[in-house]
Amino acid sequence: MLQLVDFVVRNRFFLVFVLLEVLSAWLIVRNNTYWGATYFNTSNYYVAKTLAFSNSVRDYTKLDEINADLASENAHLHAQVARLSQTNKSQLPAGYVPDSAFAARFTYTVAKVVDNETNKANNVITIDKGTAHGIKPGMGVISATGVVGKVRFCSEHYSVITSILHSNFMVSSKLVRSKEIGYAKWDGKDPNLIDMIDVSKYTKVFKGDSAVTSDQNSVFPPNIMVGKVQSVAVNPNQTFYNIVLSLATDFRNLSYVYVVQNHQLVEQENLKAKTIELKK
Repeated sequence: MLQLVDFVVRNRFFLVFVLLEVLSAWLIVRNNTYWGATYFNTSNYYVAKTLAFSNSVRDYTKLDEINADLASENAHLHAQVARLSQTNKSQLPAGYVPDSAFAARFTYTVAKVVDNETNKANNVITIDKGTAHGIKPGMGVISATGVVGKVRFCSEHYSVITSILHSNFMVSSKLVRSKEIGYAKWDGKDPNLIDMIDVSKYTKVFKGDSAVTSDQNSVFPPNIMVGKVQSVAVNPNQTFYNIVLSLATDFRNLSYVYVVQNHQLVEQENLKAKTIELKK
């Protein structure tokens, strides 16, 4: 307290000067229309600037929450699109009526990427969801833009995904315009490109055509983007095209993914296993 009194005494002339300046400014603004309007407009401008900056900072701190909400909404929309694509009459043979349970067999779980590899020959991705969230090995994984990979290992709260950027991973894919089915397989080089193999060279392939997951797939819903045709070459000694796709998913900037569960996969695989046993 004594220090405060000492400060006021030592700086009393300066403090009186500041007080008189403030009082003078207040009297000018109060009694002069022009300066009053100028003060009002100027103060509003800086208050608006301050509020805008404050809102920007608050929005930035909420980006993770906003992204999580968007990812959840995308998962819901993916489920709707998958269901509607299975019941779209324009894409179904005449007289075929899909089972409602079959059309709604895919559900999605949102997960955040916590570790991601893109510079190896066999890349994996780690996500923050595991068996406690219903995740199991063998489930497909997609992003908002396309195919990502398949769940390989799970712990209670984490899962490791075999990325599509893995030499042992293949996904059944279909060219949208030609309807030709092949397999997308990475050659271990550029993380932005992937090969599409087993496409007959007697079929017309268009540069820029989209490659999507085919209907002959139990892990991924149909029509999920894989990539677009970047180049097409023909080897005279082979019966298949050499097709290179530009991947739809940007793996270097992967933040959220959707783990796909096919609720009829076990039934399908068990039935297939019986067929294999009969062949032995």
